[in-house]
Amino acid sequence: MLLLKKAQKRRNNIEEKIYKVWISLIRNLGIKRYENLIQEFGSKEQIWKTKKEKIIKVNKITEEIALLISNENIKKDVNRHIKFMEKNNIDIISIEDKEYPELLKKIYNPPICLYIRGNKSILNMKNIAIIGCRDATLYGKKVARNFAYNLSRDDFNIVSGLAKGIDCCAHLGAIEANGPTVAVLGNGVDIVYPEENKIVNENILRCGGCVISEYPLGTKPEKLNFPARNRIISGMSKGVLVVEAKEKSGTMITVDFALEQGRDVFAVPGNIDNKNSFGTNEIIKQGAKLVTNWKEIADEY
Repeated sequence: MLLLKKAQKRRNNIEEKIYKVWISLIRNLGIKRYENLIQEFGSKEQIWKTKKEKIIKVNKITEEIALLISNENIKKDVNRHIKFMEKNNIDIISIEDKEYPELLKKIYNPPICLYIRGNKSILNMKNIAIIGCRDATLYGKKVARNFAYNLSRDDFNIVSGLAKGIDCCAHLGAIEANGPTVAVLGNGVDIVYPEENKIVNENILRCGGCVISEYPLGTKPEKLNFPARNRIISGMSKGVLVVEAKEKSGTMITVDFALEQGRDVFAVPGNIDNKNSFGTNEIIKQGAKLVTNWKEIADEY
């Protein structure tokens, strides 16, 4: 009897995973349309089984979205994704799951599903995002690494984007502290971008961290993906630390998301003659909390 129950549970888990992957493959569905569909049909399984004619009657469901939902080729493609995920230890969670970051649920337009490589149990830890320039200065890299190392030792979970520069140093600081860190990608979790961060990616997983993305497997790191990725970095974090930022940059987009989401914004002051400090110094003038020591962040929480 126990073996039968275990077998049934495994079948249920596989079926649920199939529906999650399928939902993630429906481009531009969005959380509002998804919630309307769930309200109307009750579950992902029932949406899967429903004909286009009924789907299109749901509030805010366009004909284009209805066609994608009822597209048999998309449904057939799910099995290819599932096989790859099982072979490469990739999981997927949806917004209904307990592992899904609670803070992220509360932002405007949260991702419906998140693909995960690594330890999904850390997603609801005390998260702090550390972000900044890709072409960081030696000063910026040292500061990011130092803050991440010490915050990680103080039981904070470091969140960043696995980009070159400050992001990479933030992950490295957590790894050096043997602490968990979350890398949020602007591409599929089966792709390491940039390639030079492959070892960092592996060490994140080795230290009990994880790599996550809302994008399906095989999604390339296209420019438009990264601003959307940034809302997840700030959305799952209690606060965002900006180490270096140019006047107009992806870092400043993340700061805008953080402010919209009601997150704390911290900034490390920089050399007024360096373009990498224009953004950080400006947000300090606008009210971001100036910090020169990691303890100033820890004390906030």
